[in-house]
Amino acid sequence: MLRRVLTCCLVFHAFILCRGDAQTPKDTGLLDRIRSSLDSVPAIDTHDHLWPRDRFITLSVKTERGLGMNLWAVLNYSYYPWINPLTPWKDGESFDEWWSQARGDFTNAHATMFYRYLLPAFQDLYGTDFDRITDEQARKLDARIFDNYRDPKWLPEIITERANIELMFIDPYWDRLGLATYYPFQVLVLNITSLIDGFHPSEFKAGATTPNDPYHFAREHKLDLNSLDDYLVVLDRLMADAKSRGAACLKQVCAYTRTIEFRRVPRERAAAAFGLPRSELTPEQIRDFEDFVMWRITELAAKYDLPIQIHTGQARIQGSNPMLLVDLIEANPRTKFILFHGGFPWVGEAGIIAMRYPHVWLDSVWLPTLSYSAAKRAFHEWLEIMPSSRILWGADSNTAEGVYGATELTRRCLAEVLAEKVAAGNLCEEDALRIGRQILRDNALQLFPQLKERLWKDKPPLRPDAPATHSTSTAPGGSSAGSSPDR
Repeated sequence: MLRRVLTCCLVFHAFILCRGDAQTPKDTGLLDRIRSSLDSVPAIDTHDHLWPRDRFITLSVKTERGLGMNLWAVLNYSYYPWINPLTPWKDGESFDEWWSQARGDFTNAHATMFYRYLLPAFQDLYGTDFDRITDEQARKLDARIFDNYRDPKWLPEIITERANIELMFIDPYWDRLGLATYYPFQVLVLNITSLIDGFHPSEFKAGATTPNDPYHFAREHKLDLNSLDDYLVVLDRLMADAKSRGAACLKQVCAYTRTIEFRRVPRERAAAAFGLPRSELTPEQIRDFEDFVMWRITELAAKYDLPIQIHTGQARIQGSNPMLLVDLIEANPRTKFILFHGGFPWVGEAGIIAMRYPHVWLDSVWLPTLSYSAAKRAFHEWLEIMPSSRILWGADSNTAEGVYGATELTRRCLAEVLAEKVAAGNLCEEDALRIGRQILRDNALQLFPQLKERLWKDKPPLRPDAPATHSTSTAPGGSSAGSSPDR
């Protein structure tokens, strides 16, 4: 009896120690401590579209100061225009001419996250409160953006120092099969979206340098491509080539054009569609080929240990619920699946999939930018039903301002969730700090162990005259943002 009483006392004492004073409402410093800890974590960003420097130049606008990025470009190339109007920029016009019309564009957008995710960047990087911006402040903001993008050191500094991102997975949707690197902190991603359309060369734009064309890849590598069997050989070679050049994962974004339900299709039905143009195939035959190829890619992903990042939710909403992937996931236990965007708005469905299948990871990428409240709900729910070791994050932007704003939102959102769990007595503060670091960094290093060779923040900076490649483990901040040495 005494032993039972002592045991109960010890358990209760451990519970009290675990809870501590940090959970009480009087502990006003709890959120600040957690947020400070998360801010100090050199993050591994598992999904972004950060443009190379030459693409920023190509997509610049003609201003009265010449060609360059400006406030309009930052807004236009963000998610803001997806749901809010933005006055077009006319080549060569002055900022004042554009702003006189555009200043009223934001009236109905102030509560939307596609507007608000940029505000931390305007505030922290430029000292501008965009909610209350004056005409003079807008003019100065525009000029500073223009000047910053002309400085090759500015963008790497924002990413690696201000946003505190050590490594960044970049999905080059503009050059899906190119496997080019642009920044020393970049992790290569092979975008496989176009591969399911390989039933005929006419599915790809004509030209010898088409970046998304598996037929071009076959020609470059002197591979036959006259049958479905040939095509499967090309896919295998593509995966092997990507792996050898440092690609860490595959990325698929078919959810914008079709359902993400991929059926198990017999080989002969896919073979019947190969070699025919779209005009000679029925929609069902096209889907047969696409579904078959996706299953084959899933098998190759396991063969080459290349996890598949799959866009779920917030796309073609008739067919982007992550539950549609369950058959594919269940039949391929050796393949590592990463469900993007938490399946928003189906964050609960995504959670239950990860709960049931240990080879599934959830990536909160883009979720706080879509809906901050949904992101908080997702983190709360996911941490209650699945191991904290299978949650990732990403910024999912193409400009420095977008990356910084999305990163700030994610750290803030995660800190609030963890602080709320500690205050409610559902987590020790020590565990909350560990979980925050897991999501921002350690989970990616566990899922992609090869990244450990790329870590550089605890190492001395690279000599200014030393070349940088995608395999360097030295500090990227001092390196210019040029083309890949492999190209």
